[in-house]
Formats: sequence, structure tokens, C-alpha cells
Amino acid sequence: MARRAVAGGTARSGRAGTVPVSGTALLLIDVINDLAFNGSDVLVAQAEPMALRLSALKRRATAAGIPAIYINDNFGQWRSDFRQTVAHCTSRSSPGRRVSRRLRPTARDYFVLKPKHSGFFDTTLDTLLETLRIRRVILTGIAGNICVLFTANDAYMRDLKIFAPADCIVSNTAADNDHALRQIAVVLKGNVTTSTALRFRGKWRGEKAAAA
Repeated sequence: MARRAVAGGTARSGRAGTVPVSGTALLLIDVINDLAFNGSDVLVAQAEPMALRLSALKRRATAAGIPAIYINDNFGQWRSDFRQTVAHCTSRSSPGRRVSRRLRPTARDYFVLKPKHSGFFDTTLDTLLETLRIRRVILTGIAGNICVLFTANDAYMRDLKIFAPADCIVSNTAADNDHALRQIAVVLKGNVTTSTALRFRGKWRGEKAAAA
């Protein structure tokens, strides 16, 4: 789970990527996170600059028309909803408040609460992606070697094209992050270039087309 991550990973240059807008979704995994566990200060130090880069990527993706989907743990609070999770993680008592505040979802964004590591396991993500006619996903968040990698594995099994911008993902350690990115690049045929090298092309044709 994201709570077990204790340090950040490193970014890698990878190859440039042109991403068609239509059929693409940006997935933000466990970025709304209190990061409240022993030793979390190391991860917080890595996640805060990552949040800056991811926030910039989200702004570009949203401007292009790409939907943002938050995939998040509920931290065992089964009686809470996502609004309460956001409120908790952005509160002054939360070590991860700066990350959560910078990446706070808007009314236009989608969200999926997950009970385990993968964003697909026992969630509505499959149905949402089908409704939006998604064929490729941009995976970002915490932790690269756990929840991001598990979600990437399941995305690959569903024949989704994967982009995993390395500078928008952090893991337990730099070595763990590099290993996860190698798995995504080599085994899952994903593109692990940095977020600034991603270019969006075309116009969004998704939910409205699906409803027609």
C-alpha cells in the first residue's frame, strides 16, 4: 500500500512521447495521502517536488481535454467518502498536506476508491474507462513499486497503452523506483519518459461520444 513507501525515486529521461488526447486518461494514484507513518519525512521530501511536476502535467492534460481520475486508498476509513479523505489529507495535522493540497481534485475530475494495491482490483475503474472510451493511460503517483506498478500490470493485461512519466512517480527508494520503471518499460511496453517530454495531440472524444 502507499503508506509503506519511505523514500523517493529518481526520474529518467526515456524517449519522447506523443499522446493522442482522444482515448487517454490521466491516473493519479494515492496522491491524496496523509503520509502519516514512521519515517514518512523521507517520502514527503521526495513527494513534494514530485507534486509540483504532476500538478503541471495535470494542468496541461486538463487543458488538452484529457480526463483526470484519482485512484485512492481510503486508509481503512470505510465509513468515509472521498471528500472526507481529501479533507483529512489536506488538514494541518497531515504530513502529506502540501502534496494533497497541490493535487487537490476539482469538480471536473473523477475518483475511484480502491481497497488494495491495484486501481483495478474490486473497483469501478474498468467501467469508468469503458464509459470514457479509454485506450491508453498516463500513470502517476505513490508508490511506483507498489500501487503504480500493480495498476500498470492490470492495465497491460487489459491491452491499455501505458505512459508512466518517471518524474511524476516516487517509490520506497530510488532503486525501487528504477526497478518499477524498468518493469513498466520492458515487460509492460510502457513509455517512461519525463512529463515535460509528453506532447498531447488531437481533440478529446470520449464520454459524450460514448453517451451518443
